[in-house]
Amino acid sequence: MWSPNVNIFRDPRWGRGQETPGEDPTMASKYAVAFVKGMQGNSSAILQTSACCKHVTAYDLEDWNGVQRYNFNAKVTAQDLEDTYNPPFRSCVVDAKATCIMCAYTGINGVPSCANADLLTKTVRGDWGLDGYIASDCDAVAIMRDAQRYTQTPEDAVAVALKAGLDMNCGTYMQQHATAAIQQGKLTEEDIDKALKNLFAIRMRLGHFDGDPRSNSVYGGLGAADICTPEHRSLALEAAMDGIVLLKNDAGILPLDRTAVASAAVIGPNANDGLALIGNYFGPPCESTTPLNGILGYIKNVRFLAGCNSAACDVAATDQAAAVASSSDYVFLFMGLSQKQESEGRDRTSLLLPGEQQSLITAVADAAKRPVILVLLTGGPVDVTFAQTNPKIGAILWAGYPGQAGGLAIARVLFGDHNPGGRLPVTWYPEEFTKVPMTDMRMRADPATGYPGRSYRFYQGKTVYKFGYGLSYSSYSRQLVSGGKPAESYTNLLASLRTTTTSEGDESYHIEEIGTDGCEQLKFPAVVEVQNHGPMDGKHSVLMYLRWPNAKGGRPTTQLIGFRSQHLKVGEKANIRFDISPCEHFSRVRKDGKKVIDRGSHYLMVDKDELEIRFEA
Repeated sequence: MWSPNVNIFRDPRWGRGQETPGEDPTMASKYAVAFVKGMQGNSSAILQTSACCKHVTAYDLEDWNGVQRYNFNAKVTAQDLEDTYNPPFRSCVVDAKATCIMCAYTGINGVPSCANADLLTKTVRGDWGLDGYIASDCDAVAIMRDAQRYTQTPEDAVAVALKAGLDMNCGTYMQQHATAAIQQGKLTEEDIDKALKNLFAIRMRLGHFDGDPRSNSVYGGLGAADICTPEHRSLALEAAMDGIVLLKNDAGILPLDRTAVASAAVIGPNANDGLALIGNYFGPPCESTTPLNGILGYIKNVRFLAGCNSAACDVAATDQAAAVASSSDYVFLFMGLSQKQESEGRDRTSLLLPGEQQSLITAVADAAKRPVILVLLTGGPVDVTFAQTNPKIGAILWAGYPGQAGGLAIARVLFGDHNPGGRLPVTWYPEEFTKVPMTDMRMRADPATGYPGRSYRFYQGKTVYKFGYGLSYSSYSRQLVSGGKPAESYTNLLASLRTTTTSEGDESYHIEEIGTDGCEQLKFPAVVEVQNHGPMDGKHSVLMYLRWPNAKGGRPTTQLIGFRSQHLKVGEKANIRFDISPCEHFSRVRKDGKKVIDRGSHYLMVDKDELEIRFEA
């Protein structure tokens, strides 16, 4: 199974951002581990499926301003590779034991990913220890010659890919040209054997040669009855509900009391479209509940109008929509994007809602009896500043592409059967961010040239909504109550290590010199007390960040180091433990790609609550 996609959602216009867990390397890494372990099962010897983390590395552009992924050369610094682009892939291999890595179409600093021996053999298989195979993205070997002109002949392309560490080409190019490459002396039989061993070893672990799988495989008893079970459907609903983010809720308009809603207007192109729920890369859903059907489960007197010919909204029935809104008790608007605006092969050029959507929403809000409720179905972020600041738009929800149970999940949130607790996995930038070229791969800001940087870690411009933002129907308090070790516990270990001094005068310790055992000794727990002050029970996410004393030398402004969810009843308190590893969580990456821990103060942060940890001999 060539999944998951764990590329960093670097640019808000990226059409495939919807496939990924977001912009933060810590979050993407944890997602990668959970996904791969869920796919592959609990046994390292016998695989349930073979999961493939894609697309290594720094791949996040489809087709922008005439630049296509097939011929794009991503210019990436060693610093950005090490602390942003590579961590999810490293976690896939090192922590989750993924059995496949897929290389990307793009070139990295002049070398196609699938021809990059330093990346595939030295890093993925050598440093990280991949026990599995490396696959190309589809036709990535062919484009080395055809689009990138990296090699002169097809035989050269096949040879350079296999020798770099590729084992399987998605497509027919290798089958067509490998024999000639051997005949021309560009490949050896040993090169072919090396790839075959990697491929067949995984097939053996999948049980392909163990006879009838119904009698021999751990998973041989699985069949059609194991698909779409009540447990699976319940999980789809839970995932959809947990993923909904409440962005605005003026005067507590939500949740609604179903008995107090005499009539409702449901307006928007995404209100009754099952395809709008499932984004890209999907199988047929077991069942599907559209947002309109979800609301009909709570209110019977509902008038529906699409309002637009599609999510593109080239044609809008604005007057008709305003008339329907003015004669209804409550108004729900289901707007956003579709695969026609964002998908594989298609990047966006604007962060605004497409076509006539904004004017339609504003006209409906103006005509409505009371503030309207806007629900956005999108994969990527949108600039909805107009709705954020309009008092006639009382609430905004972002539901992503929530899957088969999305309509029911949205309705349960609207009517208070679920207390929203989702947080944004990406920064929502203003439209002016589109002035930044998608082709600029730098994460860090460059004030001298006006480059604003990317992601909450480095971006220095205005935001519409920040990474990690999300409201709830309840109010929660979070407080750091303990953390760190006695200073003397660091002294003996650090005293034997040399420090290096940066040009800014900061001293730091090299992670490599601390070593595996030393890093283990430095670990400590940090505890956060969280309380639900009501008025509803709810699942609450606690996000812990690290802050350095300054953001010089390419340090992030802040860095997410952990997140935990806890279900709390009204009035309930809980202590949530975070296991802190200074080597992992306090370290930063220098310009040369080396990881170090600065001597001195580091600050654990939960909201505005901080705890200082001194790291020195």
